[in-house]
Amino acid sequence: MTPHAALARGLEELELVLPASTCDQLIAYVMLLAKWNRSYNLTAIREPLAMVSHHLLDSLAVLPHLPLPPQAARVADVGTGAGLPGIPLALARPQWHVALIESNQKKAAFLRQAAIELGIGNVEVHEGRAEEWQPQERFGLVTSRAFAELAAFVAACRHLLVPGGTFAAMKGKQPTAEIKRLPPEVQLRSVLRLRTPLREAERHLVLCELQA
Repeated sequence: MTPHAALARGLEELELVLPASTCDQLIAYVMLLAKWNRSYNLTAIREPLAMVSHHLLDSLAVLPHLPLPPQAARVADVGTGAGLPGIPLALARPQWHVALIESNQKKAAFLRQAAIELGIGNVEVHEGRAEEWQPQERFGLVTSRAFAELAAFVAACRHLLVPGGTFAAMKGKQPTAEIKRLPPEVQLRSVLRLRTPLREAERHLVLCELQA
């Protein structure tokens, strides 16, 4: 199966419809990631076909469950690494503004190059720790993918989120113990089991609201 075919099959399973030009950009992102990965070790996944399932489709699986604009018009992806889920979300939702937050210098360099080469005009790259960033305007949605346990994620990022905004944390197994440690000002909205096309993996999305 080619990466294009795998993406098409996965999108069909997720019931997501994206323009052909967006699909081309997503595959171009995977190819660029595979190229840089040979020198910079950005991800443990080496093959483009596996990157489609483990990275692209895994990231896009959250889309049906995220808040709709205008609340989510500004999105921060914390500890984005090679741009996951931030870059796939930015490509799939060009009306969103997505901030990619990454403290690793090599990964941040890749993110800047990817934004230029792929022509992703709705992203910004912040090189540094989320805890230390004070953006001029806060975000309606803050995402993470294997960044930290929930309480640590909230503690590091609550200053980035508008009151009433949403934390969206991608997890593997259902993080029952982590949920119990959430601070009182954060209300659990839902824990959703995600569909993960083309891979056998338990994946969950935890949505929490920062109380106004």
